[in-house]
Amino acid sequence: MTTLGTPLSPTATRVMLLGAGELGKEVLIALQRLGVETIAVDRYEHAPGQQVAHHARTIAMSDPAALRALIEAERPMLVVPEIEAIATPVLQELEAEGKVRVIPTARAARLTMDREGIRRLAAETLGLPTSPYRFCDSLAELQAAIDGGIGYPCIVKPVMSSSGKGQSKVDGPGDVKQAWDHAMAGGRVSHGRVIVEGFIDFDYEITQLTVRALGPDGGVQTHFCEPIGHVQVSGDYVESWQPHPMHPAALERARAIAQAITDDLGGLGLFGVELFVKGEQVWFSEVSPRPHDTGMVTMTTQWQSEFELHARAILGLPVDTALKSAGASAVIYGGVDAKGIVFDGVDEALALPGVDLRLFGKPESFVKRRMGVALARADDVDTARRVAKQAAARVRPRAAD
Repeated sequence: MTTLGTPLSPTATRVMLLGAGELGKEVLIALQRLGVETIAVDRYEHAPGQQVAHHARTIAMSDPAALRALIEAERPMLVVPEIEAIATPVLQELEAEGKVRVIPTARAARLTMDREGIRRLAAETLGLPTSPYRFCDSLAELQAAIDGGIGYPCIVKPVMSSSGKGQSKVDGPGDVKQAWDHAMAGGRVSHGRVIVEGFIDFDYEITQLTVRALGPDGGVQTHFCEPIGHVQVSGDYVESWQPHPMHPAALERARAIAQAITDDLGGLGLFGVELFVKGEQVWFSEVSPRPHDTGMVTMTTQWQSEFELHARAILGLPVDTALKSAGASAVIYGGVDAKGIVFDGVDEALALPGVDLRLFGKPESFVKRRMGVALARADDVDTARRVAKQAAARVRPRAAD
């Protein structure tokens, strides 16, 4: 039996999120609806999640001493990593000392914080199908890996980055140095290390949201959401939709891969498993032990969004992954470099049928920073995608006068 307390009281169930961007914000809201006391931590002040949490804290989460001091001072019941740039060895130490429970586990947080740990686990330990890959510590090593078998075209990514930052496709020798420089600039932490992957000629890519939650008997059960299709540009999600049609054999393989990787990572919560699909073939790409940016579409398509599923699962509560409606999401970019921007056209966007918006409240805009998302529900995915893109285009961020 799960017992939840009352916020801001001695009985409070306290949960700390490490990372308070737009995804963390929605998790915090879902937790608060269940009467949880929330602590939002980020590297800059007034992050979206800090605007809605009971407590806001600003530290460099990659600083081991600062992170340990904060967790020991706040004494949360759960620590929920929401970004990659975290001093995960400290989380492992605190978990081993019995001072906190990390979601899904401290080991999973460490393995998935960079692409190397999770790729080696998937391909070398679990034997899951992946693209061919090499890890490189210099431009010369990158060129040698490509010449030595990876070939062109290929994909170069920093070992640690978020939302596809620093990722590029390399079509020929003339692109290699630019890809290396782009990866160095886009990494969350300057490791000077990249992964280069052979290009898979896939038909489409999906996100298979996978939930590990407690069942009626107290054991862990695995639940799957309907597959989410998405479009990425330079590794950054720009639109997603649900459900994405799949051959039954491909769907079965996708879920088997998702279960294998999440079973190994363990713990409770929602995982975003990214997969490439061609016909009935499926390849593992990446996994995040937290809500996924492409999964924002679930705020309009599912009875319980990915954020509500995550909140319920980590608290030991029942979950329901049932689909409510076909739908789509489309990103609203900042379009300008400015602080305290304003949004025109919100009324025009919301006038479209079945449309909802999320404006994240980020204090500073960049041309290609994600500042909001348009959501659309419809009778079919094609209609939802068209309407979501229309709605996103009607929202016009600009610098304040």
